[in-house]
Amino acid sequence: MSQGDLSGLYVITDTTRFQREALVEAVSEAIHGGARIVQYRDKSEDTERRRDEAAALAELCRHHGRVFIVNDDVALATEVGADGVHLGREDAPLNDTRARFQAAGLDAIIGVSCYADRPRAERAAAEGADYLAFGAMFPSPTKPHAPGAPADVLGWAREHLGRPVCGIGGITATNVGDLMTYQPDMIAVISEVFAAPDIRAAAESLRWAMAGGRPDPI
Repeated sequence: MSQGDLSGLYVITDTTRFQREALVEAVSEAIHGGARIVQYRDKSEDTERRRDEAAALAELCRHHGRVFIVNDDVALATEVGADGVHLGREDAPLNDTRARFQAAGLDAIIGVSCYADRPRAERAAAEGADYLAFGAMFPSPTKPHAPGAPADVLGWAREHLGRPVCGIGGITATNVGDLMTYQPDMIAVISEVFAAPDIRAAAESLRWAMAGGRPDPI
């Protein structure tokens, strides 16, 4: 996988709602609904469950030709053969993370959360981040206290930083159109897909809205 694969609907797992086989089924439904990138995010200390779930999702994504990212955990990403990791403000430095993958002989995708912090985004791009995520774009049920990010930061990043850009936080099929004028490469969601009664339909609706009501190829 490469930067060229970083586009479209990006789903982040909700392991408070789904675990083990139910999680794999939920992600499978999201993929069939059009998700192109999957991030495994689980902050628990249940090492065995995390390993089992990440391994199963890595296999699922390989089968469907989707990008599979692990939140923060380089060791887990390496163990299960993930395509890369995503780093937040409290996670390991990008350069150290890159060095760990290189030591394992891997050319991994590394994404970085930039919030609304333009200097942070500039540093991450200069250090070789493979994509830059900005948000929260709207109030987020997953992180209700997350500070907001202006939509135009997406356009600024595309114009100035030369990296794929992702919008995240409180995005729905109803409001995503407000972001698409800035042409983000990816839109990342948790609740809009995984809290929906029909996960596949929710992913399809969001993908349709991202495309301005026109069908896009999965």
